[in-house]
Amino acid sequence: MKITKLNIAAFFISGSLLLTSCEAVQNANNTQKGAAIGTAAGAVIGGILGNNIGKGGNAPLGAVLGGVVGGVAGGVIGNKMDKQAKEIKETLPGAEVERVGEGIKITLHENTVNFDFNSSNLTSLAKTNLDKLVTVLKNNPDTNINIYGHTDSVGTDAVNLRISGQRAAAVKNYFVSNGISSSRLFTEGLGKSSPVASNDTDAGRAKNRRVEFAITANEKMINDAQSGK
Repeated sequence: MKITKLNIAAFFISGSLLLTSCEAVQNANNTQKGAAIGTAAGAVIGGILGNNIGKGGNAPLGAVLGGVVGGVAGGVIGNKMDKQAKEIKETLPGAEVERVGEGIKITLHENTVNFDFNSSNLTSLAKTNLDKLVTVLKNNPDTNINIYGHTDSVGTDAVNLRISGQRAAAVKNYFVSNGISSSRLFTEGLGKSSPVASNDTDAGRAKNRRVEFAITANEKMINDAQSGK
């Protein structure tokens, strides 16, 4: 993602407005003012990130990853996410792993996580690869995980929406059965609404049949970061 001059201007304008419009911040010391500027900047950049990801085809995932804490706490969370992203890449080489804002986007194509034909039953290959991801998620307990199911364009909207939701739920259930707390997991089926390739070819349809994850800091990680832990 490119931070344009307009984005940079928005960064400083938001911080300036915050400092000049809020009496409490005007009377604050330098440390408090710095934290306020960081929070405002995080909100602006978070919106930019969310919009850019949303334009890429998955608005719900963009909305989740676009929100940032900002300031010093945001940097602490970002460092933790850097380490977790590296661990995922090393543990599950077939995954597409991207660091976005203060979160992680993971894409598992059907060569990594797949299902029986027209079904939400995980194949043995899918379970083997999900086991690797489970290990990383257990090593990093202070995160929330949004799971999104996607299909190609074959079939009706209603059928694709239903099966994509069932497939996201199947991944969640597999995680829970392997010791991941259900309170960390959220699912959504997006059907064929967010393609990443053309549905006119077999190769394109294969890319669109995928499972995506948005990993973000939970309340504990945010609170720890804000308190300097």
